[in-house]
Amino acid sequence: MSSIIIVLIILVVLVFIALIKTIQVIPQASAAIVERFGRYTRTLNAGLNIVVPFIDSIRNRIDLREQVVPFPPQPVITQDNLVVNIDTVIYYQVTDARAATYEVASYIQAIEQLTVTTLRNIIGGMDLERTLTSREEINAALRGVLDEATGKWGIRVNRVELKAIEPPTSIQDSMEKQMRADRDKRAAILTAEGIRQSQILTAEGEKQSAILRAEGEAKAAALRAEGEAQAIRTVFESIHAGDADQKLLAYQYLQMLPKIAEGDANKLWIVPSEIGDALKGLSGAMGNFGPLGGNSGGSGGGKERREQPPID
Repeated sequence: MSSIIIVLIILVVLVFIALIKTIQVIPQASAAIVERFGRYTRTLNAGLNIVVPFIDSIRNRIDLREQVVPFPPQPVITQDNLVVNIDTVIYYQVTDARAATYEVASYIQAIEQLTVTTLRNIIGGMDLERTLTSREEINAALRGVLDEATGKWGIRVNRVELKAIEPPTSIQDSMEKQMRADRDKRAAILTAEGIRQSQILTAEGEKQSAILRAEGEAKAAALRAEGEAQAIRTVFESIHAGDADQKLLAYQYLQMLPKIAEGDANKLWIVPSEIGDALKGLSGAMGNFGPLGGNSGGSGGGKERREQPPID
């Protein structure tokens, strides 16, 4: 009785194992290679799959998502015989699980070696300066070669990136010195340009200020002269309107002469034509006034002195 129970237990275990081997669940974005007696049979896609237990076996499970693989720095010689270390990153995706399993032994190692050889071919035709400034060109050329070569392996290379390009230490020191000298040169040029521009702006400001000051002084002088001339015209017009005689006109003109001469900008005097006649009349009146005053002051005494003979 006990042996029968043991056999039943063994049969249940075998059935359970057979069920486990029969039902295969493949995750999303994955694939599995099925072999029957060592020969490729089919590829299992995502989901629930049924296989023949103990006859079919899962050879390989492959992730179909895009993968990122960084490669260690690789020494590459440039056209000018300088050794640079280049770090690369490959973005690839398996598109054919069967080809990735049977067409190449290890597609990761194959991609790495192909990347190294392709980099040496590309960088070997460039000098150091072009290598440092042509990352996009190197990436495009490297991706084209890798994508063409890995197509038969069921691999699609989506992107290739150069993480770092490290020249020798001596070259780095020289480049840093050159960059520092260039920065100092640009700083000196910018400082000189700033000083020059500042001086130009200062000179233009002083020039504009002097021009505005001179224009202001000229307008002020013109306004003062115009005001004084208007005052003089008003005075003369008032005098003419009052029908003054020549003596009063000459007297008023003599009083106005000091005021006319006060201003520095008064270089033009307005002299009416009647002033000359008025001055003549005034001088004649002053001449007549002098002899009349002498006669009224001592007429009798004068006659006596003229009649007496001179005393010896």
